[in-house]
Amino acid sequence: MGLLSDNGRLLRDRIGDAIFSRVAGPDGPDNRARIHSAPGPRWFGPERPVRQVHGDASMFIGGLSALLLQSLHPLAMAAVAGHSGFRGDPWGRLQRTSTFLAMTTYGPADSAQRAVDRVRAVHATVHGTTPDGQEYHAADPRLLCWVHIAEVDCFLRAHQRFGARPLDAAGCDAYVEDMARIAIALGVPDPPTNRAELTDRLAAYRGELRSTPEARSVARFLLLHPPVPVLARPPYGALAAGAVSLLPLWASRALRLPRVPPAEGVVVLPLGIAVTAGIRWALAPGEPARRGQRPRPPVPGWEAKG
Repeated sequence: MGLLSDNGRLLRDRIGDAIFSRVAGPDGPDNRARIHSAPGPRWFGPERPVRQVHGDASMFIGGLSALLLQSLHPLAMAAVAGHSGFRGDPWGRLQRTSTFLAMTTYGPADSAQRAVDRVRAVHATVHGTTPDGQEYHAADPRLLCWVHIAEVDCFLRAHQRFGARPLDAAGCDAYVEDMARIAIALGVPDPPTNRAELTDRLAAYRGELRSTPEARSVARFLLLHPPVPVLARPPYGALAAGAVSLLPLWASRALRLPRVPPAEGVVVLPLGIAVTAGIRWALAPGEPARRGQRPRPPVPGWEAKG
């Protein structure tokens, strides 16, 4: 029994270290120490819902879903296509974004502000013109707001459907409020602060959203040709299916993604729950000497994080 337990812990640690290194990158251990061990006040206390949501493995599904939804804004998609290295360096982009989310969620307040300042400096350099002549700028408050609300909606939906401990109604509103703190720091002047406002704000963008070849290309890249090892394709497929299931039907149709809603509750939901449970198990703290050393890393939204 002891040998089996030791082997199980060894397997868990190997899988967890592999996931952590992919998501956090080579600087992950140093960033982990800076985020969790550095003294000082935080933007969010340990009781805040943002810590619970961003610490759960459901973020892997929510992040993928956010990428798909955000791509439907042509200006956001143009900024990504023209200035982001998501195809050439997808893991580097993921690592930068996960570090940003971890720092603003868990890190010291001064370090969180510096992370925001770096992002705003990057946004200031991202501008151009779409193929049909529309100008875009990543620092545009309206474009920033779209990126923010799509991210918040997908993260929260994923947590409520696949998370270990879904929030109650008050907790959901509080999560939206927590995320508004980060949005304001990034330059969104009036972000929603509860679910009702979030729903209304998402609806207000419908007239600006449409399917583009670039958005459909991103969907194919993320869902059909992901940069993951062959052995990781089956669990990744379950995460991707879960991400698509979170999208509104109009969004999945715009991206030409096949949906069979009756099957999602029977097949996609159990698979997503099983895979996120596996990730949660792999990233759980190990022996007492290691306890607290490995946070569950969050996953990306669409912003250009540098």
